[in-house]
Amino acid sequence: MTDRTADRGRWHRLLPRRLDPYTAALAGAVGLAALFPATGGRARAAETACDLAVALLFFLYGARLSTRETLAGLRRLRLHGLVLTATFVLFPLLGLATALLTPVPLTGQLQTGVLFLCLVPSTVQSSVALTGAAGGDVPAAICAGTYSSLAGLLVTPLLAAWLLDAHGALSADGLVRIGLQLLAPFLLGQVLRPCLGAFLARHRRVLTPVDRGSILLVVYTAFSAATARGSWSLAGPGALLGLLAVLLALLAAALAATALGSRLLRLDRAATIAAVLCGSQKSLANGLPMATVLFGPEAGVLALPLMAYHQLQLVTGTVLAGRWARAPAAPATERAAPGRRVPAALTGPGGPPPG
Repeated sequence: MTDRTADRGRWHRLLPRRLDPYTAALAGAVGLAALFPATGGRARAAETACDLAVALLFFLYGARLSTRETLAGLRRLRLHGLVLTATFVLFPLLGLATALLTPVPLTGQLQTGVLFLCLVPSTVQSSVALTGAAGGDVPAAICAGTYSSLAGLLVTPLLAAWLLDAHGALSADGLVRIGLQLLAPFLLGQVLRPCLGAFLARHRRVLTPVDRGSILLVVYTAFSAATARGSWSLAGPGALLGLLAVLLALLAAALAATALGSRLLRLDRAATIAAVLCGSQKSLANGLPMATVLFGPEAGVLALPLMAYHQLQLVTGTVLAGRWARAPAAPATERAAPGRRVPAALTGPGGPPPG
């Protein structure tokens, strides 16, 4: 067995072979919020806990990220430019187009949720696992997801202020809250990273439950507010089927556009795999906290398109990764450099943040 085949096998073990427990937990949080929503004093306590959890989540993101290794990854400018263009230019244009071209018009909140989905940065964890399983350029995928997440801290709120304000969905103090709850903790984590690196390395197994627990709390709080406001009446069977059709069209368009862009930029096979998978995915871990901060009580239904798209991208990405892995080996000139490893400092002591 070659080293490259062994690497693919290692990454394949990271892909779900059955229902992912985290996916089941997300569905369970939505179901719990629908049946037993937090109201009154419990709702205020849940909102406070959610604010603290979001701040902790982004503090840990900042504490994990190695600035030195991130800057070192800039050498693949064409690939990173393609991913950023797909994430913050192509997707918003597609999101605006859905309001005009959707055969079955979505309800106002679901349509706004689709547009918000198109403004969210790319993911890191799932795109890295899928890129590795497909035999793609893993370090490039990590850098692309990292740059997208960093850009999203500024670009996503600014695009939301520009595009979503017309839909009446953006809180007046949303941008200020983004700065206080997301950007400030992230920067603090970066400042304290030299002091926390060894501690995070020793306790890295604890970080994943903290990350995912924070996101589950965000989901429960957001969907509790949606239940209390009666927003679920807007998400009937017809609207959900229309939403599924729109999301499938968005994913297909993103995959086709990034594949075409890779060809036009003459990226090698490994870089193409990374560009297609990173450029077509959206981060649940970044998007849900942003939705909560930007939209407040309206975040539940507005986040539904993002949660649904997250599942679609995982299923589609797993299928594509399997096809790429089974494809004939690329010519020697297109293969990634042998022995290329993922820089440990780039992924951070606790590994990449969840997608």
